[in-house]
Amino acid sequence: MPPTTSRNLQAELKALDDRINEFLPARYQHCYNEVPPTSMGSATLKYDEYGRVAWGEIWTTFCDLALAGGPPHRGKLLEPPPVEEVEAEPRRYAEVLAEIDRAIGLATGAATLPGYAPGWIGVPCAAVDEATWLQFSVNAENVSARRRGRTLQIPAGPHFRPEKEIKNLVVSLFKSLHYWDGHLTDAQQKLAEHENWEPATAADAAADPESHAAASAAIESAFRDAGLTISPRRYPGWIGAETADEETAVWLLRAILVERVLARREDHVLYLPIEVAADANRGARVAAVFRDAWELWMAHSRGVG
Repeated sequence: MPPTTSRNLQAELKALDDRINEFLPARYQHCYNEVPPTSMGSATLKYDEYGRVAWGEIWTTFCDLALAGGPPHRGKLLEPPPVEEVEAEPRRYAEVLAEIDRAIGLATGAATLPGYAPGWIGVPCAAVDEATWLQFSVNAENVSARRRGRTLQIPAGPHFRPEKEIKNLVVSLFKSLHYWDGHLTDAQQKLAEHENWEPATAADAAADPESHAAASAAIESAFRDAGLTISPRRYPGWIGAETADEETAVWLLRAILVERVLARREDHVLYLPIEVAADANRGARVAAVFRDAWELWMAHSRGVG
């Protein structure tokens, strides 16, 4: 993709740096490039005298936010299960919902709400700003998240295990809440926009295959124009491009997130959202944001700015 000669890329890179520093918690400001992107492994769980996970006692320190370029909590996306899977095991599903509620209650003091659909559970937030910011942060940790008003929606399935998927949910949520409550200023909390993002589920894609294909094609075109290979790991709501390394993926991730577009990564693969229920031009918008970020990355790589 050739550079656009009419742009002042040096000025745009400076403006991007300002927006990133404005967006991130204070501990990452003016040093976000030093955040290590690779995971050092996860801590083991603690159990109470009854053999249950002691969700309120497992917190010592918090890893860097994936939103800031740190390692995502999960290596692969945790998705909501198909409705058929939920309906096939109602008793086990109810047990999982109860354990997620217990876990979130012990960790955060909040009670969960019924999900907006089978396969989801609601986490009430104090305001839409909070729910919006948490959706961006939790998705960046590679845990699916949607939003209904000021209620965050996270996945829940009958096969979710305390030591795996439930732990993923709780850690990603509580880590995000820790930074929201303790590291963001009031002004930063107001930076979250209220536009809703809903990466497609398999059911969404099947219900509107034409819109799904159109959104996918727009983003794929942008990736290919940048010379990137489309990742073979596909999700109904996400499409990934294989970048050269984690440094590239992290740089692009931050440049896209500050434009209030959902993004996440799996190692060196950058993922962008595919939607079918929103504005018909959403796929084109995501593609345009990526193209702009890519051009700035190329300028940064050449030492511009």
